[in-house]
Amino acid sequence: MNRRNHMRYWGMLPVTFAVPWWGACSQGQPLKVAIHPWVGYESLELAQQFKWLPDGVELVRTEELSSSGAALQAGKVDAACLTLDEVLRLRAEGTPVTVGLVFDVSAGADALLVRPGMDRLADLAGKRIGVEPGPLGSLMLGSVLKAAGLTRSSVRLVDMSPERQLAAWRSHEVDALVCYEPTATLLQREGAQRLFDSRQMPDTILDVLAVRMDRIPGRESHLRALVSAHFRGLKHLQGNRQDALYRMAQRQGMTPQEVGQALAGVFFPTLEANRQYLAPAGRLKASASKVSTLLLRDGLLKQADALDGINNASWLPRDDD
Repeated sequence: MNRRNHMRYWGMLPVTFAVPWWGACSQGQPLKVAIHPWVGYESLELAQQFKWLPDGVELVRTEELSSSGAALQAGKVDAACLTLDEVLRLRAEGTPVTVGLVFDVSAGADALLVRPGMDRLADLAGKRIGVEPGPLGSLMLGSVLKAAGLTRSSVRLVDMSPERQLAAWRSHEVDALVCYEPTATLLQREGAQRLFDSRQMPDTILDVLAVRMDRIPGRESHLRALVSAHFRGLKHLQGNRQDALYRMAQRQGMTPQEVGQALAGVFFPTLEANRQYLAPAGRLKASASKVSTLLLRDGLLKQADALDGINNASWLPRDDD
């Protein structure tokens, strides 16, 4: 899955980072945040629409996860909305990244969709499975194959980006697809059946705010404002649901009802839950350790991430804010 692309919108280096002296040069500079289309990031889209983002925060839109990750890696942005597995990949390649917020946890929004008549995961044997190369697709695929009692050699894997998946389904290029919302909903419109989803792999697929450690100095207030804007947008989504659904539907190219369906597969951690995730020995580290192990299993990491500095709770709103 080229994560969060289609919502219309590895040698290993030591994972120990130092902040360069020139990080202080960021003082007074805007905070640039890469964001690609995904329902879990709609809190920031709502915040921008309602002008809750301060002038010093700029959302830089990309088309897909890999583009957001590449922009962060190249230093073109200071932070990015990414999946936790992508954060681990970037850290493995030497980019100094920390997590300052958990936007959402996938609880059904990532899924395996299959042709009618395929009623058991074992039916995948010999079938063509479309999946985007990369850590996230590998996580889902590995979990599917393990549950099915199959290996990669038991199936025919087809590299496929999210934007091609619906057309490939319609032209019968594949028998099954590893995908995520809204593709999952669109495929179900076409008669596809859901056989497996992220509810069966809890606390594994997380969307987070990834921040370059070397871009933090001078931008602390902007980071606090950004995180506060997320929670304000989330409050609107939860308290004014119908208004939020209609606004989101216009951006996502879906009906409000379909957006509601997509949201049903996403869990949004509260402020208190974020504090638990980002605590020194909190749930984020536990999830990162699990994901790192899974990526090692699939050959996408050569050694486990030590997880030093992976979480930073200092930008979460305080009780007196």
